[in-house]
Amino acid sequence: MEKIRESITVQVAVNAPIEKCWKLWTTPADIMQWNNPSGEWHSPRVENDAREGGSFLFRMETKDGKMGFDHSGRYDKVITNELIEYTVADGRKSVIRFVRAGGGTNVIELFEPEANNPVDMQRDFVQGVLDSFKRYAEK
Repeated sequence: MEKIRESITVQVAVNAPIEKCWKLWTTPADIMQWNNPSGEWHSPRVENDAREGGSFLFRMETKDGKMGFDHSGRYDKVITNELIEYTVADGRKSVIRFVRAGGGTNVIELFEPEANNPVDMQRDFVQGVLDSFKRYAEK
């Protein structure tokens, strides 16, 4: 993988086996349930081909329709239950690691921030998404 320039790291400890976390992270119907930073957001459309060279598109928008964006790109490297590296449509890189921790899973995400929004806002947004994933996976 190419070195990530300036990056933001967020992580969450999930009380669920790594195999379950992987399935929930990569299955479109599941992604639609957890891919939001708060109750005001949702992902009404998800396409995901989680393999090297595969593409993804996650439509994220506020439930009131006032804000929204497509998070899309291509997978550069995928190792089942372990690693996802991808490049978003604007060229920024991200890495997600799934690490066994006893009977649970640590999900660690590193990503290059975009230039239009404050770094703290981007970190909080992605941390909110990870926290939502944790709640969904632990149900």
